[in-house]
Amino acid sequence: MPWGWTPMKINRVLNSKTVAAAAILLSALLVAAGVFLLEDRKYMLISMGIVILSFIPFAAMFEGKKPRAREITVTAVMIAIAVVSRAAFFMLPQFKPMTAVVIISGIALGGETGFVVGAMSAFVSNMLVGQGPWTPWQMFALGIIGFISGLIFTEQNFQKKKLIVGIYGFLAAFLIYGFIVDTSTIVMTVYQLNFQAVLAVYLAGVPFNLIHGAATFIFLMLIGNSMIRKLSRIKKKFGILHGK
Repeated sequence: MPWGWTPMKINRVLNSKTVAAAAILLSALLVAAGVFLLEDRKYMLISMGIVILSFIPFAAMFEGKKPRAREITVTAVMIAIAVVSRAAFFMLPQFKPMTAVVIISGIALGGETGFVVGAMSAFVSNMLVGQGPWTPWQMFALGIIGFISGLIFTEQNFQKKKLIVGIYGFLAAFLIYGFIVDTSTIVMTVYQLNFQAVLAVYLAGVPFNLIHGAATFIFLMLIGNSMIRKLSRIKKKFGILHGK
C-alpha cells in the first residue's frame, strides 16, 4: 500500500476520523443550541464547550497510548503560529495568514489536529481582537476547514498539488468560513428573516470573503512548502503524529 499504509493503520485512522466527525457534529449542535436555546447570551460557555470537544479528536489519535509532551507541543506551536499570524496582520481587515496555517496543520498533522488548531486558534486569537457571540461560529468554521484539509490532502502530494491546495484554500475561506460566519451575522442581527435581508448580508460579506480567500491562497503559495517540510522533518525526527 502507498506510503506504508496497512489495513490495521487504515482501521485505526478511520476510527479516529469517526470520533473526530462525531466531535465536529457535536460542535455544530452546540452552536445551534446556543442560537436557539440560549440566544447567544452564553457565548463564552458555548466557546468553552467547543474547546473541550476539540480535544476529543486529538485524544482519538493516541488511542491505546498516552500522548507525549512533544506531540502536544507541536499542536500548541501551530496554534501559537496561527494566533500570531492573525495578530501580525491586524491592520489589514480579513487579509490574514491564519486560515492558511490551519490548512497546513491539517495537511501535515492530520485532520484531527487540523480541527484542534483551527478551533483553538479562533478562540485564543479572539482574546486579542475581541470575544463575542461570533466566537463559536469562527471556531467551528476554522476547525472544519482544518479537518477537511487533512481528509483531502497529504504532505506527500502537496508539492504536486500545490496550486490545487491553494485553490482549495481560497474556496474554503470564501465558501466555508464565509458562509458560516455570515450566517452567524444573520442570526445575530437580522430579527425578521426574509430573502432580501439574508441576501443583503451574504452580498455584504462577499468583498471581505474574497479578501480572506485571496490571502489564504497567497500565503499557502508562499509558506506552504516550507512549513510542511519543517513539520515533516519534525515528525520523522521525533516519530510523532503518525496517526494520520
